[in-house]
Amino acid sequence: MTRSSRFLPAARFLFAAGMALAVTLLFANVAGAAEEGGEGQAASGGNLVLFMIKSLGWVFGPLLLAISVAMLALVVLLALDLRMTSAIPPGFVDEFTDTVNKRKFKEAFDMARNDPSFLGQVLTAGMSRLQYGIEDAREAAMNTLESIKSDKEQKNNYTAVIATLGPMLGLVGTVYGMIQSFSVLATATQVNPSKLADGISHALCVTLFGVAVSCPAIFFNAFYRNRITRVCMDVGHIADDLLTQMYHNSKKGPGGPGVPGTTAGAPSATGTAAVPPGAQR
Repeated sequence: MTRSSRFLPAARFLFAAGMALAVTLLFANVAGAAEEGGEGQAASGGNLVLFMIKSLGWVFGPLLLAISVAMLALVVLLALDLRMTSAIPPGFVDEFTDTVNKRKFKEAFDMARNDPSFLGQVLTAGMSRLQYGIEDAREAAMNTLESIKSDKEQKNNYTAVIATLGPMLGLVGTVYGMIQSFSVLATATQVNPSKLADGISHALCVTLFGVAVSCPAIFFNAFYRNRITRVCMDVGHIADDLLTQMYHNSKKGPGGPGVPGTTAGAPSATGTAAVPPGAQR
């Protein structure tokens, strides 16, 4: 694995986080513009959104904002990773099949190894074990596919964490706001309705924003869970077909089935020299 491919996931996450932060700042600017132009409209409800944002306070506001940015970053990152063109590049299957039919097995292996897609990684793992038999190659390919699937599922699990964390933060805000309200009732000789309403509004606003963050997180968690399963199934089926085709093509040549995935005298998929049939006694 090259140095650029090692840093590719981190670069994608930073790109997704940057996009999420830009969207969040854009909505913040829109809210700020609404605040400047909404003076005198409090009675008509024009500042309701701004009032709700202010009710979050300096604790729950930044916390819910950070969770929202993280959720947007995860959604964008998974959208980039789970594109069908990223899993199965257009034209790769036809080009690989044509190369195998021409018995250019070393070129086919290099083609798969240099392709960073899901299919390229799975084929590279399978072809590296093809000289030991088709079953061994399939097992290696499926192990790599499971590793890729596990990596995407781990990222998607964070959306489930956010979906659970949103209502929990809302519940904490509700309890905190109710404590504020009842403390006013307990300590004041004459109840101030504005202070009482401030604590209740704080509780309701934190709950509302917590649920608002949770709802899209639940949707995207289910959507990407199904997407991961579908993409991995397609990659597995195509990889199995290509490995089987390459194995049977390698058996037709003069070298026989002893060294699948290699041409005569060419290095095998694992980088070792091909052993001619009959050389080992």
